[in-house]
Amino acid sequence: MSKTIIVSNRLPVKITDDNGELTLSASEGGLATGLGSIYQQGENVWIGWPGMDITEPEQQKEVTEKLKAIKLIPVFLNQEEISEYYEGFSNEILWPIFHYYASTFTNYRQSNWDFYQLVNTKFKEAVVSIAEPGDTLWIHDYQLLLLPGMLRKALPGLKIGFFLHIPFPSYEMFRLIPWRAQLLEGMLGADLIGFHTYDDVQHFIDAVARILPYNSSSNIISVRDRPVVAEAFPMGIDDKKYAALTEKDEVKEQIALLNQNFKDIKIILSIDRLDYSKGILQRLEAFELLLNQYPQYLEKMVLYMIVVPSRDTVPQYKELRDEIDKRVGNINSLYRTIEWTPILYFYRSFPIETLSALYYIADVGLVTPMRDGMNLVSKEYVASRTQNNGVLILSEMAGASKELIDALIVNPNNIGDIMQAIVKALNMSESEQKTRMESMREVVSKFNVFHWVKIYMDKLNEVKELQRSRESRHIDNHIGLKIKEAFRAAKKRILFLDYDGTLVQFQNNIQQANPDAALYQLITQMVSDEANEVVLISGRDYRNMEDWFGQTGVDLISEHGAWQKLRDGEWESIIGLNDIWKVDIMPILKAYVDRTPGSFIEEKSFSLVWHYRKSPEGLGELRSNELINNLTYLIKDKGLQLLPGNKVIEIKNLEVNKGKAALSRLYQRKYDFILAIGDDHTDEDIFNTIPDTAFTIKVGSMMSAARFYLRHTEEVREFLTDLTKPV
Repeated sequence: MSKTIIVSNRLPVKITDDNGELTLSASEGGLATGLGSIYQQGENVWIGWPGMDITEPEQQKEVTEKLKAIKLIPVFLNQEEISEYYEGFSNEILWPIFHYYASTFTNYRQSNWDFYQLVNTKFKEAVVSIAEPGDTLWIHDYQLLLLPGMLRKALPGLKIGFFLHIPFPSYEMFRLIPWRAQLLEGMLGADLIGFHTYDDVQHFIDAVARILPYNSSSNIISVRDRPVVAEAFPMGIDDKKYAALTEKDEVKEQIALLNQNFKDIKIILSIDRLDYSKGILQRLEAFELLLNQYPQYLEKMVLYMIVVPSRDTVPQYKELRDEIDKRVGNINSLYRTIEWTPILYFYRSFPIETLSALYYIADVGLVTPMRDGMNLVSKEYVASRTQNNGVLILSEMAGASKELIDALIVNPNNIGDIMQAIVKALNMSESEQKTRMESMREVVSKFNVFHWVKIYMDKLNEVKELQRSRESRHIDNHIGLKIKEAFRAAKKRILFLDYDGTLVQFQNNIQQANPDAALYQLITQMVSDEANEVVLISGRDYRNMEDWFGQTGVDLISEHGAWQKLRDGEWESIIGLNDIWKVDIMPILKAYVDRTPGSFIEEKSFSLVWHYRKSPEGLGELRSNELINNLTYLIKDKGLQLLPGNKVIEIKNLEVNKGKAALSRLYQRKYDFILAIGDDHTDEDIFNTIPDTAFTIKVGSMMSAARFYLRHTEEVREFLTDLTKPV
């Protein structure tokens, strides 16, 4: 029976050493809660580091046995591995770059990278030791970016999901990492790559497009013939758990005590782990500005600030803690009275019951990270507001801001903006609080952590089905044999073959895509059989096609059908075509050439082509979209058509169409074998036009009307060579 294997850096358990006696306690984190619904079922397991440096074989054996009883499998790391892989590469390279702090805190050490690879390999070996055909893997977070790729090589048939719980940075940040290509390749080992927000998805796809040689269409990346999907899945919390906590006797007692202590005082609640990405200093600055600008709030409110200790032995974290201590001390010393302290600051963790009581009574939840993948504190605050009151102030840089749109959204860098949001929150009417909070509670309830798990796993299954459907369409030996049998049995055959991207690779310089000796030899082989009619059907200029193929014995259709020539005939154009429209279109294209370095115009008899394959990645796409928008209305009444292709936009007469040109050939005589091979949008016209019985083949594995596909030009040549070689 197949199982699901969850893999994360840490196991959802805390191990404590009490005088040599190791005890386990379950973690209450959001991820542990959500994935508990998976790993605690059937044969499913969770693999990860137990959180302690356990090197003694006897202790390792003891921990392994104890963890096995609760369906957890440990990956033991020594102190050097923890230091180099976790503290070094994960938290001193990936964390700052992914949170846009690269220049301040990033230090690229080769040893960190070496250990990052080593530890990812350790995790791979742990998975391989228990994985079986049909299993599903779900890998989590930035510490294991290489693992999906490693497992794809070791166990190519497995269903692999990956989820990143922190932001994915823009290309300009990500490109700073020396090992950027290897990290992307590692992530692309997964079938489905999940992020918290759509922005993260776009940043990832952009990085892949600029760094790796893979094509993408929408959110599907084609990795060596395997479609990989990148998609946003905003993570939720167990909302019912937080709502229910407020009804516990222990929590009610604490609520009563807090209400007694803070009678007639508004509570602004701030809860964070110690980290420079959380915006704690900026929040303190905004609060101090509020005390200075609005003295009427003195002794009427308090900032209840909890900072959970984290890595405070690391220099920049220790400095941050010292700075927070200093800033809190300064504010309190300036504004404190005998009966009132403006900031109640706690540098420690609290039990969940205390947090629940604070969430329940706090008038304002102040959540203003500088950058956060999701931020579940904001959702925990909302879920705990069972009376539908209170105000959430939320940073626009937190992933949660895309969902909790009824919060007061602020720019965490804008101190004045945060201050004004606090003032607005303190003065918000109960009716407005109720309207906003009800809406947010509905979102948090609907998109809870169990919903997150379900939609992710459903999508992973869907992606795997997509891959299987692609596999069935690829021309393997079995399908190739069937096509060959039909070819051999036929008496009259016609082969429609595109040129650029099909018979030859694309070149940045279109004049350099010359046919080579091997291609001429292949064409000679194809036309030597009298039963074959070979038609090269291309968007290229007819003079270009004549120079290359005029004497090869093939029929030629150029400029998408504007010109045609039978093997022994003369070139003929479609009757009634004109090019007077070029006078209006050419100046627009020239303007875009001036604005887009690397772009150029190709003029054909009855069409104009704007090429941007030599333009910087991203800029060409941006300008092409602008150009399409500008030309769409201009060409409407001119009988013209816009044809986006592979790094080109062609403007041509509406009557000119590869599909029409192919169909006109099929009307002239009967064929009992029809083959069409092409690679881009223009070839879809042929695939959609010719009979369903034809063998239509798309080059590349993106979505197409073609029945089958081949991966690249080398496969096309191999296929045609094998198909047409003499018996």
